[in-house]
Amino acid sequence: MNNKIQVKKEAGAVVVPFNDPRIRYEGRIDESDPQAATLCWSGTSMEMTFTGTGISAVLKDYSGQNYFNIIVDGDTAAIKKIRIDSVKKNYILAKDLAPGKHHILLFKRTQINREYNRGYTKFYAVQLAPGGMLLKNPPRSKRKMEFYGNSVTCGHAVEDSSGSDSGAGIYENNYRSYAAVTARHFNARYRCIAESGIGLLSGFRKERMPEIYNRINPFEPAVRWDFSLYQPDVVVVNLLQNDEAVIGNPESEAFRRWFGNNPPSADAIIRAYAGFIRSLRRHYPAAHIVCVLGNMGITRPGSPWPGYVQEAVATLADKKIYTHFFPYKGTPGHPLIKEHEAMAQSLIRFISKTTGW
Repeated sequence: MNNKIQVKKEAGAVVVPFNDPRIRYEGRIDESDPQAATLCWSGTSMEMTFTGTGISAVLKDYSGQNYFNIIVDGDTAAIKKIRIDSVKKNYILAKDLAPGKHHILLFKRTQINREYNRGYTKFYAVQLAPGGMLLKNPPRSKRKMEFYGNSVTCGHAVEDSSGSDSGAGIYENNYRSYAAVTARHFNARYRCIAESGIGLLSGFRKERMPEIYNRINPFEPAVRWDFSLYQPDVVVVNLLQNDEAVIGNPESEAFRRWFGNNPPSADAIIRAYAGFIRSLRRHYPAAHIVCVLGNMGITRPGSPWPGYVQEAVATLADKKIYTHFFPYKGTPGHPLIKEHEAMAQSLIRFISKTTGW
């Protein structure tokens, strides 16, 4: 972020621009707009430590379909959810606080997804109650994690207890996904590169993960992420669920778009998966890479897909690349909160045993 800052007062309030170094971001932040930080991927966040009785933020959304969690002073029992409008507005994040020092986290719940007409959110400034000021944040955790995945990793429909498996943004909450829960358990920094419907060889989106994984903003193919800026200790990959769905339905439009009339062979699937993991290894030479599947139909009894992943990993002959599969949940739709928590506990145990964390 640009460290040239101009703190100003408006009607007694203190306005601090997005590029103040006391505002801490987590995630791939698009810095191309000189007036705002652009938050793209689900799980992207910003946090501030401040003094005063209240704080607000000036935000504008791509479509008005993105939701954020607001967590004040670490109180996860009182998380507030807000939807950001497509018109630039000032949103009250917290008010009537006791005088003194406070902390606030603004966490992007929803994914960037063209088909759902959801995209990025722009953050322009924070506004503090009269007399307030931003403080330096505590040191960052030294542990770093990154997740690559599809709708399961996004937390799609995680809060939709109606059984409709709705894609509406109000029901999506990456904060409750197995990925975010796992990262918080380890007090690790968290990055989530995921999109519903994305696949490795196919999927239900215009592009596949190997085409977007290296972007800052998935909407902007020309702007690439600099992997040297963030070197995770642990990388978790949870892909292929959408490939399994497409390849299993040769009459579908998605199948014809990616494969014509001929499904890929098992060897082709294995080579493609190994190739993607090899790409991650080139970017992250020291990371532990955990290749997971589940907990939807791809891990149902008799599925060949876990075997494909095991064979792909075996061909890499890398002692720091592993497989770990979540059992098939045996219910329709995407996993709900309890199911994500079960996946997180399974992954936490595996990572603890494997890495010593």
